[in-house]
Amino acid sequence: MSDRILPGAAHLQNIHPLVVHFPIAFIYGAAILYLVAWIRGSEPMQWTALWTLMLGAVGIAASLATGLYAAPGLMVSESVREHLLANHEHLMVTASIMAGLLTLWALAARPMPSRGRYLFLVALLSLLGVIAAGADLGGQMVYDYNAGGNACPQPIDLKKP
Repeated sequence: MSDRILPGAAHLQNIHPLVVHFPIAFIYGAAILYLVAWIRGSEPMQWTALWTLMLGAVGIAASLATGLYAAPGLMVSESVREHLLANHEHLMVTASIMAGLLTLWALAARPMPSRGRYLFLVALLSLLGVIAAGADLGGQMVYDYNAGGNACPQPIDLKKP
């Protein structure tokens, strides 16, 4: 059944790739919304940013859980596991902790911290950097070292329907 609904997902080793992109989008979106809300002084936009950040925090927890579950079964060499996967894991655990703490801070000072606002925004931007570095390592594993599990043999021959 899933072959008909999500034919590409049938080739995945695990569901991590299906959930990992949502928190990235939500957290980047929250950062943009918080910056624009701060510049414009818009409280409704601050609330939207808070909700977006909360969705990102929930999503990053799901991504972390699926990634940690998938890591032992990932079909990569020991050197890739040691140099890329371990660093990817460390960065994404750090990102998850940062996202959780920033979300708790934003919830405690709803919708956006007024005390320490600059520190909050700098920490949020730092979180984007940690996510980008971790995602880059994940992309290297998939595209350079075939961590996707050879779902698509190379070279790819696109057949017309």
